[in-house]
This record gives sequence, structure tokens and C-alpha cells, in this order.
Amino acid sequence: MSDLVTAGAPGLQAVLWDMDGTLLESEELWDIGVRELSLWLGGPMSEETRTATIGASTPGALGIVFDSLGLERSPEALARARTWLYARMATMFADGLPWRPGARDALALVRSLGLRSALVTNTERELGDVALDTLGREHFDHSVCGDEVPAGKPDPAPYLRAAELLGVDPQRCLAVEDSPTGAASAEAAGCSVLVVPSLIEVPAGPRRTFRDTLVGLTAEDLHSLHALVTV
Repeated sequence: MSDLVTAGAPGLQAVLWDMDGTLLESEELWDIGVRELSLWLGGPMSEETRTATIGASTPGALGIVFDSLGLERSPEALARARTWLYARMATMFADGLPWRPGARDALALVRSLGLRSALVTNTERELGDVALDTLGREHFDHSVCGDEVPAGKPDPAPYLRAAELLGVDPQRCLAVEDSPTGAASAEAAGCSVLVVPSLIEVPAGPRRTFRDTLVGLTAEDLHSLHALVTV
């Protein structure tokens, strides 16, 4: 383990990674899938509705789409929509998931420093496992998917669960996020948050710092970003 990591204890101990729009360019695929779902359900999706679904859990996103179309949220109808959407997304995920700039190197950096690492995504395990084949399971000690917690982002439950699995205090974790929903979840859990916006602007917050890209991220960056909002 590097001298930097040793010197940082009890500072930064783990990095918690969002997936869609943070590590992978999959938010653009979700954009296609959710828009097609809206058409399948009966009408085109407005930009306001699409923006509201970005970063949301699957149940949350489906509820937003149903409400926008004036549809009843019956359990049966929601289940059919979820099945349709996940079948469509599985096809697109299987065709290949491009990386976000600098993400692959950033994952490798965290591993080289001996920091613990977890994937924390609102995507359900069914698709999360497909994405992990691209990301490489060796980069993570654990992964938490949206259907494995009582509530998805923006609730803090996904990040609290990840910290619990790693055996780390959330305040010793740096979460990496791209959306307002994800940043709110990590912040509420007590993590410091590195925000690298993808499709939409993310507002400032008391535990948030911002970068335009993960390209060029260094060990010093990781520790200073965490320390900046925990002093």
C-alpha cells in the first residue's frame, strides 16, 4: 500500500462508483430505451419527463413515465413495462457498452492504491451483471444494485449498503457520480461526492466537488477531494 494511503488513514478508505453516465456511456442507451418505452406505452416523452428519469431507480423512472402519460400505476402494468424495458436494455447492453473518458484508468488507480471499491447503481442486478462483464469484476470488492436495497437513489440506502459491505464508515468514502439523483443519495449517506456531470447539470452541495472529466485523475486528487469536504 502506498505511503499516501497509509498517511491518509483514517481518511479516505473507499471509492464508491456510480455506473450509468459515470463509468459507462450507458445513460445514452437508457435515453433510447426509456423514450421507446414511452412510445410503447402510448405517447412520446417530453424533455422534462426524460430529465426527471435520469439517475432514477427503475420503479421511480417507470412511475414518472406513467404519470406523464396519465396511466394508472397498477402493479400489473408496471411489471409489464419493466419487463419490456429490461428486455430492450439487455439487447443494447449486450451490443457493447462504451467507457466514459478516463473511467477505466480511474478504476485501475483506485485498485493500485489499495483502496476499497464498490459499484453502486440504480440499475437492477439483471442488467448490472451484464455491465460488470464490461467493467471487470476485479475492480470492485462489492456491487449494490437497485433491486437489492429498500429504496434506490436519491435515497441514501444504496450508498449506506455499499459502505456496510465494505466495512467502512460512509464518511471515509468518496462517491463518484454524474447526476443530481446520485449525488443526493451519496451526500445523504454521508459520503463526500466527486461529481462529473454527464447529460444534465448537477447543483452544488455541501459535500460535492466537481470535475469535467475523470481523465488525469491522480492519487492526490482522490485524497484532496475527500478531505476538502470532510474538514
